[in-house]
Amino acid sequence: MANYVIGDLQGCLNELNWLLAKVGFNPSRDHLWLTGDLVARGPDSLGCLRRVMALGNAATTVLGNHDLHLLAVANGIGKPNPADKISPILQAADGRDLLYWLRQQPLLVEHTSAKLSPASITDSPDNTEFVMTHAGIPPQWNIEQARAAARSAESELRSEHYQERLAQMYGNEPNDWQASLSEVEQLRFTINAFTRMRLCHKNGQLDFAHKATLNDAPAHLVPWFSLRNDHQDPPLIFGHWAALEGQCEVSNVYALDTGCVWGGSMTLLCWETGERITTPCPVYA
Repeated sequence: MANYVIGDLQGCLNELNWLLAKVGFNPSRDHLWLTGDLVARGPDSLGCLRRVMALGNAATTVLGNHDLHLLAVANGIGKPNPADKISPILQAADGRDLLYWLRQQPLLVEHTSAKLSPASITDSPDNTEFVMTHAGIPPQWNIEQARAAARSAESELRSEHYQERLAQMYGNEPNDWQASLSEVEQLRFTINAFTRMRLCHKNGQLDFAHKATLNDAPAHLVPWFSLRNDHQDPPLIFGHWAALEGQCEVSNVYALDTGCVWGGSMTLLCWETGERITTPCPVYA
């Protein structure tokens, strides 16, 4: 019985299957966790959605920015990116079911020591083994606040007015959390923080203009995880930031997007042993 965590798939189904075969993944006893961005620029986004959905309760994923953009495009809200290979999803006979399933996925999940399945909102943080989001947790929130913000945004995305909410998620402002924000502003900040965040100003405000490596970052910007020293965090797992190449020098923070779609690798972490297994990938994007 093991928990395996894999970074962004981005439509790279062959690499996912190779890693699962390498560790002898058995859905009757093991659990698979995915950091989001199941779809986009790899060769088989449709296959990735089908594979993960078919695992049922043996797999847990969070929503990434590319997953949300797929939902927006499918609903006539977002503009398709020519580099994204999502047309097969939109044309598939089971496409509607896949998109509905995707929209039900959370923004934040927790693994607790009591069970393999995701922690519910009522679970005590004392037995949380790790928290996983696509991009991280912004400096403004402790874990309890992040959990509450995630549940609120998830509820909106699953509601009957989800199309309106998908349209409202676009934009870089607000870049700071305030209790005075409107409901729409709170939703946008929450989605941006969980799915798009990389660098922050030193006062905690989010920056979306720079996506490069830490060595190339402007001096006034720092990675979000370097600003969480005031919080008593459980281990945090995230993807999204391929330029990190899986390297994060902050203890208890695990970066798992190693740029599979960009010709890097796909990484699997066995939570119980700490072992990382990678498989190289062609350049798909």
